[in-house]
Amino acid sequence: MSTPRKAGRLHSVWVRAGRSRVLASRRRWVSMLVVAVLLIAAGVSLAVRSRSPRVDVTAHFVTGTPEPGGAPVRLDTSLYLPASTPAPAVLLAHGFGGSKGDLDAQARALAQAGYVVLAYTARGFGASGGLIHLDSRRYEVADGSRLLDFLQARPEVAKSGGRPVLGVAGSSYGGALALMLAATDHRIGAVAADITWHSLSSALFPNSVVPSEATANGAGQDGWAADAAGAVQPGGVFKRLWAGYLFSAGFTAGGPAASSAQGAADPPGPDSDSPACGRFAAQLCSLYQQAASGQGLDAAFARLLADSSPASVLDHLRAPTLLTQGEHDSLFPLSEADANARQLAAAGAPVQVRWRSGGHDAPSADDDVAGWQRAFFDQRLRGKAGAGADFTLSQPGAGISSTSGRTVDTTLRAGGGYPGAGSARFATTDFPLRGAAQRISAPAGGAPAAVTSIPALGDLLGAASAAGVGGTAALSRLPGQTAIFSTDRLTAPKLITGPSKVSLTVTAGSTGRVTLFVGLHDVGPDGADTLPQGLVSPVLVTGRPGQIHAVTVQLPWIVAQVPSGHRLAVEVSTTDFSYQLPTAADTYRVALAGGAQPLSVSSVPVKVIRTGGAWGWVITALVVVLLCLGYGLWRSRGRRATKADRALTDVPIVVTDLAKVYSDGYRAVDGVSFRVERGQVLGLLGPNGAGKTTTLRVLMGLIMPTSGSIRVFGEEIVPGAPVLARLGAFVEGPGFLPHLTGRENLRLYWAASGRPVEAAQFDTVLEIAGLGNSLNRRVKTYSHGMEQRLAIAQAMLGLPEVLVLDEPTNGDEPTNGLDPPQIAEMRVVLGRYAATGRTVIVSSHLLAEVEQTCTHVVVMHRGRLVAAGSVAEVAGAGSTQLAVENPARAGAVLAAAGISARAVPARRALEDVFLDLIGERNDS
Repeated sequence: MSTPRKAGRLHSVWVRAGRSRVLASRRRWVSMLVVAVLLIAAGVSLAVRSRSPRVDVTAHFVTGTPEPGGAPVRLDTSLYLPASTPAPAVLLAHGFGGSKGDLDAQARALAQAGYVVLAYTARGFGASGGLIHLDSRRYEVADGSRLLDFLQARPEVAKSGGRPVLGVAGSSYGGALALMLAATDHRIGAVAADITWHSLSSALFPNSVVPSEATANGAGQDGWAADAAGAVQPGGVFKRLWAGYLFSAGFTAGGPAASSAQGAADPPGPDSDSPACGRFAAQLCSLYQQAASGQGLDAAFARLLADSSPASVLDHLRAPTLLTQGEHDSLFPLSEADANARQLAAAGAPVQVRWRSGGHDAPSADDDVAGWQRAFFDQRLRGKAGAGADFTLSQPGAGISSTSGRTVDTTLRAGGGYPGAGSARFATTDFPLRGAAQRISAPAGGAPAAVTSIPALGDLLGAASAAGVGGTAALSRLPGQTAIFSTDRLTAPKLITGPSKVSLTVTAGSTGRVTLFVGLHDVGPDGADTLPQGLVSPVLVTGRPGQIHAVTVQLPWIVAQVPSGHRLAVEVSTTDFSYQLPTAADTYRVALAGGAQPLSVSSVPVKVIRTGGAWGWVITALVVVLLCLGYGLWRSRGRRATKADRALTDVPIVVTDLAKVYSDGYRAVDGVSFRVERGQVLGLLGPNGAGKTTTLRVLMGLIMPTSGSIRVFGEEIVPGAPVLARLGAFVEGPGFLPHLTGRENLRLYWAASGRPVEAAQFDTVLEIAGLGNSLNRRVKTYSHGMEQRLAIAQAMLGLPEVLVLDEPTNGDEPTNGLDPPQIAEMRVVLGRYAATGRTVIVSSHLLAEVEQTCTHVVVMHRGRLVAAGSVAEVAGAGSTQLAVENPARAGAVLAAAGISARAVPARRALEDVFLDLIGERNDS
């Protein structure tokens, strides 16, 4: 149910206080103040607890792998010991250019959570000796195994079956190290890698041409491109700016001045062979300088990068792995995580994938990487219950902060694991593209060049765009350098999650070598042009001058919501400031393959699970308190007086000529009347926009009707009516506090009602809910189906006389709710509940479930009532049955009279009747 009128529904609705009338105003205020004090006390308690427990930190130099020639290497480390040992251990690796000091906050948090932590500075950085070999298996990865030896020898590290319990985590440079170490040293029981690479060749020399089946090892594979004759040559478009930015970090990697603050002996200084190379190993330095001078990726450089790539070893990794990757990342885009996930899944390693809103281009306050990794280690190293392997991602700017009013990112969840790393796949949608062939020019010297993203300055470009300075779109579309192909305006919004593809024909110019940059843009009705995440796909095609190439281009992996009425545009440019560009001027011809080619866009079904940052639950709690206090104040000042109808005091619900018209003239409900008796289970049916939810909102006192009325046990419903205490309700989004257990959420909810604890009848309700030990787990670990059951249990607290359930057996997606056994169990529960003389109203679009669960139905369409009665009566509506003694003879007589006849069931399925009633059957 997603009509515009329903978009404003409250995130959580606390509809009733219990079965009896509302208590006296003074007692109610006292109860609400008690709840407020308890919540404040809980916050203070959490703040106090966050200071402890104590962590002991000691510094150690661990012997690393010798440099070529036998030069010794010492690694600067810090060991963090928790208050209680032995405990599982985690090895932490830092990002490129960093040191162990960057890991201190994460290491302390892990130690406070009960882990032994070893944070260290990689060779070639800070106070550690040796040279930078860029996560080489022979050096940095081998160092990692020596650090594991150090941990294994410590008595504080827990053992299981004689083996140490070990995990490893890192981001970027440290993330690749974590993956490669876990693949080569099988003592590791869990690995968490953030914003890292799969293949350094494809990351630093990308080519987004999708290889054909005939050249499986061709373009797009590890930076190698196929030439005109089909031979494979090393190639790709060099990320000049990013590579230079990283290489410069090797000159600021520190020396003796960066030694440990814990009083360790002075470490050796830089051992580089050349002042021009800083602390980089000589071969790596030479090959980088060769690439930076325009010679590109040769076979020797490709082999060296392969030795530093997880792609070379992930076939051997079996440990459970958490991959978190940034959506704002032009260095290591989402495609790198996708390749890691696919290879790990093929090798049999359990994989969990999370796309986060930040990345190398733009950090995000909503990303809690350390918290996600800690929860992952709790699950994998300690056996604690976890959130499962659902794929989660972030939708940039999809929410509004309740504190600042600014746009914030929204976390989305796709059930069933990561698409492509198992049986699931990204779904694709094709949009026809339009546009004639276009000639574009590459300027001499590559200047001026389009600007899409700059290392570490993605936020700056985004701010320029938001401020109306032109932003990335204006900077990335230079006159004469850009070809544009567009779709028609979208008739419905589209959430793009993942890669897109388009096929083009490219005619080479005078050099025979074509370098292009292809982006997927969102173009608004006013012409406003947005390049999601500032990402483009580089394309390198080589051949003869004037040769025509047919290429399929994989467009950037993005997460972007494209509104209805906008167009998608594929923009092809000859320049990009971040990449190595040809120095010779040239001209190319670009066209859609075959004259017209669809744009294939990826997506995955998702559900919103969180908006805003890590303090969201605190804000939720404060909002709940303020709503409770405001509600009490409003009620204490008086309410609209209504007169009870004594003739209806024993009738649960009577709806009379109900109408609701909104300010713009939209008539959501139009003259609806029906009656619900005790012991009935009533199904409220209708397609989207039928008026079901509006009717329920009036019933629960959330909105006022325009005319007509709803009476509950004879009393007319208005906001705050005392009779609402006899209703219990479950509507979409119960608003549980995720850091509390299910049981604690229920008790807090009941405490807010101000009624005695014994009136809740917890034991009876919990037996009905059947959540078992799950009640003692934090709600943030629940599946969506478990949240649904907990919400129904909340609605049943106090065993209300009227129970209202809005879509109780499913969520936004049918597969996100209760499973078939749980649905069957819920049928029995509702039947038993009604058998006690209570009344149940179920709003649902699952007609088969309504037919099996409900005794009566009300069918609405376009705000009007079209049928009401028992299921048996409604299922027989619209048909007349005639009994005859001799059916065969009756059929022959009718046929002779020219009347066709056919056998029909004595009772049709409710779904058939429903389609007939609303006039939307499509018989063919």
